[in-house]
Amino acid sequence: MTAATRYVEPERMGSPAPRLDVEAIRRDFPILARQVHGKPLVYLDNAASTQKPHLVLEATNTFLETEYANVHRGVHWLSEQSTWKYEHARGRVARFINAPNPTDVVFVKGTTDAVNLVASSFGAAFIREGDEILITHMEHHSNIVPWQLLCERTGAKLVVAPIDDRGELIWPEFEKRITKRTKIVSVVHVSNALGTVNPVRDIVHAAHSRGVPVFIDGAQAIMHMKVDVQDLECDFYAFSAHKLYGPTGLGALYGKKEWWEKLPPYQGGGDMILNVTFEKTTYAKAPFRFEAGTPHIAGAVGLSAAIDYVENLGWDAIEPYERDLLDYATERIGEIDRVRIIGTAREKAGVISFVMDGVHPHDIGTILDREGIAVRVGHHCAQPVMERFGVPATARASFAFYNTRAEIDRLVEGIVRIREVFG
Repeated sequence: MTAATRYVEPERMGSPAPRLDVEAIRRDFPILARQVHGKPLVYLDNAASTQKPHLVLEATNTFLETEYANVHRGVHWLSEQSTWKYEHARGRVARFINAPNPTDVVFVKGTTDAVNLVASSFGAAFIREGDEILITHMEHHSNIVPWQLLCERTGAKLVVAPIDDRGELIWPEFEKRITKRTKIVSVVHVSNALGTVNPVRDIVHAAHSRGVPVFIDGAQAIMHMKVDVQDLECDFYAFSAHKLYGPTGLGALYGKKEWWEKLPPYQGGGDMILNVTFEKTTYAKAPFRFEAGTPHIAGAVGLSAAIDYVENLGWDAIEPYERDLLDYATERIGEIDRVRIIGTAREKAGVISFVMDGVHPHDIGTILDREGIAVRVGHHCAQPVMERFGVPATARASFAFYNTRAEIDRLVEGIVRIREVFG
């Protein structure tokens, strides 16, 4: 069975979407068949990184074994083949997020690298002393620290829009913070610590109505929902391949053409130039201007295969299935005595963070691990979120389309056992 048939038709006419054949999907991911501490693996750390299907592993290995060479600068057959694969992947990403043109997509090391690129290049061109950069209280460290560094270099100010007790953006406070001094808004699409889905269309509209561009950190959204950058009308959108069942060390940064034409290079080196002399260098057009050095070619091939896999399943099947998993897990975990879910936004993606009275999250993670259950514990690179909710850390279960209700039941059984052990 190919990835294109990893769903079954609805049992009755009029059903809103096909159903995923999850058991067949699970067979596509070899790691899911292994045991940990003598127990079948339950992998619920997908917000940190997703597992890889055979399709991605085979595409990457085949490329490295039979087609690999450096890109763009060679005239021999292997180099031309490798270049075609790399640029095909760029086009694949562009179609996946509905970018107007493949040249709107810059390959980066990941979402963190993308934020640093925009903060550096946009900052160099447009940020001055007294300017303001607006983010939210739910940001990952990678969408905080690069802007802080920019503010330290320029004398600009980092402004933070607050969130409420549910983990939702307080809209009037956000709007109020877009002022004449605001030069860019940078927000997360889906919170990695809370699962909150931000109203990014409204955010973009509010910012654009005041002439302010918007960067969206899509690291946690890209695996859970269809992303259409033209529909969002955002100026920049970034995501990491490893969150989308692809390789680590690669990401994609979409930017509107008019911005790429205005921004200076982020890094210097090979393949991003037109001409170099000791007196002056002229730079290539985007996207190559922002891709100095030899890129992660095999990573791009793997990402292209991962996109094929996801699109063959179809968002009309993935989204309702993952929504059901989240609803089921929220209900089951919410029934456990003295367990509190952190982040109860009305719009959430597949993340549940929780704490247990009298039990440190690290103990939760360690005990669950002995049961073969992988969850993430800690501050999730979102320490301001932890401070906002008055907790040092949480345990986080995060879901993908290869997870099942039975795995959630095992998680719940593990939490109940911890509750009993700690009284």
